[in-house]
Amino acid sequence: MKSRFIFVTTSALLVLAGAASAHGQSPYNTSSATTRAATAPDPRIGLKAGWFDAGQALWNLQLISTTPPSDSFLNKTNPGDFNFINSDLSFRGNYVIQGNFSGVQVWDISDIKHPVLRRAFVCPGSQSDVSVYRNLLFVSGEALNGRTDCGKEGVADTVSHDNPRHITDVQTCRGSHKHTVVTQPNDTDNVYIYVSGSAPVRSPNELAGCAVGAPDSTPNTALFRIEVIQVPLAHPEQAHVVSSPRIFQDLVAPPRHGEAPEDIAEAKRQVDSARAAGGFVLTFEGRDVILGRGFVTAALDSIVKARGGTGTPTAADTLVLRSSAQSIFAQRVEANRRRMGVGPRTGPTQCHDITVYPAIGLAGGACGGYGLLLDIRDAANPKRIGAAADSNFSFWHSATFNNDGSKILFTDEWGGGLQPRCRVTDKPEWGADAIFTLSGSTMDFKSYYKLPVPQTSNENCVAHNGTLIPVPGRDIMAQGWYQGGISVFDWTEPSHPMEIAFFDRGPMDSTKLVGAGSWSAYWYNGYIISSEIARGLDILELKPSPLLSQNEIDAAKLIHFDYLNAQDQQKLVWPASFVVARAYVDQLERSKGLPAARIKATRAVLQRAEKASGLARRRALSTLATQLGTDARGSSDQAKVQVLIAAVNDLGK
Repeated sequence: MKSRFIFVTTSALLVLAGAASAHGQSPYNTSSATTRAATAPDPRIGLKAGWFDAGQALWNLQLISTTPPSDSFLNKTNPGDFNFINSDLSFRGNYVIQGNFSGVQVWDISDIKHPVLRRAFVCPGSQSDVSVYRNLLFVSGEALNGRTDCGKEGVADTVSHDNPRHITDVQTCRGSHKHTVVTQPNDTDNVYIYVSGSAPVRSPNELAGCAVGAPDSTPNTALFRIEVIQVPLAHPEQAHVVSSPRIFQDLVAPPRHGEAPEDIAEAKRQVDSARAAGGFVLTFEGRDVILGRGFVTAALDSIVKARGGTGTPTAADTLVLRSSAQSIFAQRVEANRRRMGVGPRTGPTQCHDITVYPAIGLAGGACGGYGLLLDIRDAANPKRIGAAADSNFSFWHSATFNNDGSKILFTDEWGGGLQPRCRVTDKPEWGADAIFTLSGSTMDFKSYYKLPVPQTSNENCVAHNGTLIPVPGRDIMAQGWYQGGISVFDWTEPSHPMEIAFFDRGPMDSTKLVGAGSWSAYWYNGYIISSEIARGLDILELKPSPLLSQNEIDAAKLIHFDYLNAQDQQKLVWPASFVVARAYVDQLERSKGLPAARIKATRAVLQRAEKASGLARRRALSTLATQLGTDARGSSDQAKVQVLIAAVNDLGK
């Protein structure tokens, strides 16, 4: 695959030539009469631990292939090596582009059962969030070891003179944790990149113009904003920042929930242990916290200097610190807040992720403490038009619209993806998805959806990345839950989301938490493709069940993407097809929207019409549409019958 690689990094935008559960019930019931046999335990419970030999559980899914990381992206002696985390995915043609904290792997999935590595591009920096557009590949980099020359040496100082400045680089003050490719229907000459940076603000000696402070006192502050990069398609080397909209300025700190009882107990155990060992413990925001070694060392050094001494701190110096640690810590916190221009009641200073839906002119911004609704009709200048906060949410992480734009789902990455947040003791509202209906700029909360089975304390688990599965007439989503695996769920009825398929593995280690699991699970041209943090690339296929028919699966497969970025939603439009009509009939049968006799008769007419042609086909379909119009008046699901009528009429044209 010939392409150009564009890296959005802490240093630059670099262009290189290259190849290419319904709540009110326990979310952790081990059986469900509506989904699995009422007496069957959930097979995800008690799975064997292991790296590449962990136990597996599937329901209404088939595992097509599992491909381990290539040698350049794997530490065989350390399964938890943070430098080799597989991250997000993007797709173009038969290629899956998989990010990794050390670079990018490009997989050829022409043979879906045997993916082949076509290119391994080593470029440390984290987290290598990836997106594609035509022959351009965009990759985010944020960590302080990231270099624009992709060197493995890292950067020793916060101001680096080792980083070469390529003429195609577009540098940003806070790097790029995530980014979003934005297309604009009336602008075919450019694409735009929304950059969400969360790294510390770089020194102005490294990049002129970078500043820290509140907007009222520091107008050019790098906080409270995103960066918008314009990429001219004819000359991507001319990519540049065109605006820095402050889409979350003036938001106040949102309400937050406390900690889970299990975490409170563990924190107390650690605090008691630290006290018993002579550690430094103080109270911050109502909680006991243990002072880290770095803080203690710096504070003791300051005490030694204040008395005019040198060398190793004395026992008396330690006593001084014990008596003044609380005030020293409070002064440091306040000084840092003043330096950052952030008060105790200030809202988020950056977004984590933004999902755009150009066809409806809207974007969903997951911005730490808020879920935002953005007007992106002018892609270069997005504007906030709505905001939602929720005390049950800890960290708004990502967003997904349903296809007609009447709903939006936000995920909560409580624990940052590195903690076990699907334990039996964790509340179902925490670390979940929040589902809203949309009316203009108003978001109306309806329900939460959380993985409906507990995971162990040795498995990092929380809501993470997913996409719609293009089943016509339904809102169905595949989603990664780290070591909670993959959950496929229906949120057509926003107040009652329901799981309809899953895939899970046992923990990496049965004695301690070692990070792994599905970073993202995306539907792409007939398959669910998952980036497994520690185990590589998983490809799965849906199996028919009472909850999802073969016709619905086949109708989903009619949607074909030339390329796909999960954060740049494309409008799903199904072609006129008998399988689409049959999918609607299956849905009416499931909902009992038509009597069984009418379902049977409708299927028979569709079967005869498909075998016919010309005038005979048109007459059969016209007669069916007329009959369905009569049926609709007595249906309990009139809207679905009308959709079926439209599909039948399309077939008769």
